[in-house]
Amino acid sequence: MAQAGVVLDKDQFNCSICLDVLKDPVTIPCGHSYCWDCIQNYWDQDDYLGIFVCPQCRHNFNPRPVLARNTMLADVVEKFKKTGLQEATATPVSQSFAEADDVGCDVCTGRKNKAVKSCLVCLASYCDLHLQPHYESAAFKKHKLVSASKKLQETICGRHDKLLEVYCRTDKQCICYLCLTDEHKGHDTVLAEAEIQQKQRELGDMKQSSQLKIHQREKGVQEIKQAIFSLTRSARAAAEESDAVFTELIRSIELKRFEVRELIKAQEKTAVSQAEQLLERIQREIAELKKNEAELDKLSHTEDHVHFLQSVQSVQAPPVLSTLPSVTCDPSLTFGPVMTAVSDFKGLLQEVCQGGFVSIYERVREIEIVGPQNPAAPLDTTQPRQSDSDVPMQATLVNPPPGLDQSPVNPFNPFLSPGPAVPTFSFSPFGSKLSSGSRQRHLQRRAHPRRK
Repeated sequence: MAQAGVVLDKDQFNCSICLDVLKDPVTIPCGHSYCWDCIQNYWDQDDYLGIFVCPQCRHNFNPRPVLARNTMLADVVEKFKKTGLQEATATPVSQSFAEADDVGCDVCTGRKNKAVKSCLVCLASYCDLHLQPHYESAAFKKHKLVSASKKLQETICGRHDKLLEVYCRTDKQCICYLCLTDEHKGHDTVLAEAEIQQKQRELGDMKQSSQLKIHQREKGVQEIKQAIFSLTRSARAAAEESDAVFTELIRSIELKRFEVRELIKAQEKTAVSQAEQLLERIQREIAELKKNEAELDKLSHTEDHVHFLQSVQSVQAPPVLSTLPSVTCDPSLTFGPVMTAVSDFKGLLQEVCQGGFVSIYERVREIEIVGPQNPAAPLDTTQPRQSDSDVPMQATLVNPPPGLDQSPVNPFNPFLSPGPAVPTFSFSPFGSKLSSGSRQRHLQRRAHPRRK
């Protein structure tokens, strides 16, 4: 079709429904063509109306037209696809235009294409099209091509207009060959390419060293994360176990409290029962004595002498009273000694708990991930440390964040601020403060013997 001089547009073979090249084209009675699937789906939506409309001319059809494949149009579309593909293959890739940050081709006129290479001999940049002579012509074989750059003038000596191909190590700058006989005569100079290779090797070594440091630090990070995970899990288990221990201690103290209370009640009941039994016995003896006294008094008032003499013979002597046990009649009799013993037990328990808490605190303070800071030592990057897997990573916070104070804490309680070596007060294991004066009085009270 192109050889016959007919220019066809791709849009002429597009379906107006899917806007793509016709697939299995069909022509409806009004003359418009569509893809088989497109027109079928389009009319399926209006099937319930019984009226079928052309999507382009809006012509109505009733009943629904029977579709048949347009063989001629299908052949034309297939030929167009093949011809268009061949033309696209034969046509060279269009050049991309240079944007604001791109290097423009120095040969292009009008709007410049994007340059892909720069020639250090020509001091010009070329796009793909104008770069071909450098690849095809023998005259450009010795030209040196580099990536397109806007700084070509910086590669030329400002005094001699020659290419900067020599590097002066003495002055640390690039120079041309003519500079060797002028101001840089006698300096330590090498070819720029040799210096570049040397610097590349140095950069490679630095990169390798940096990668080794990164690997060591990443390994340290993994060790620290693992240590944090293990310590967190262990701390959670220790907290749960300590809660269980203290809960058991509290339950034991509660049991002892109940036992002491029951013991006091039992002792009260026993003492009162003994006293009541003694009181009942004394009251019986008093009743017998009073009965005997009444009989004697009645006999003494008898006027019949014969009856008096006969009755006197049968009078019995007063009963012998039993010995009474010692009875404490002190009205101040209380359970005061018991309370003293309970108070002494409280002080003893507080001392034991305080000592135990200090021991626990010391053991807790020994658990740490970040150890004390060691003197700074250079990191060996020549080879990995053999003991990296055995020696735990230790570090310290040089500048701790706000709120993380690394100053020494009170050795008796971690919740107290730093103070003198001997604290003026400490916390009891039950949470109440014991001042130095009250603690001294408590110790003095402990020094006195207990009352029996």
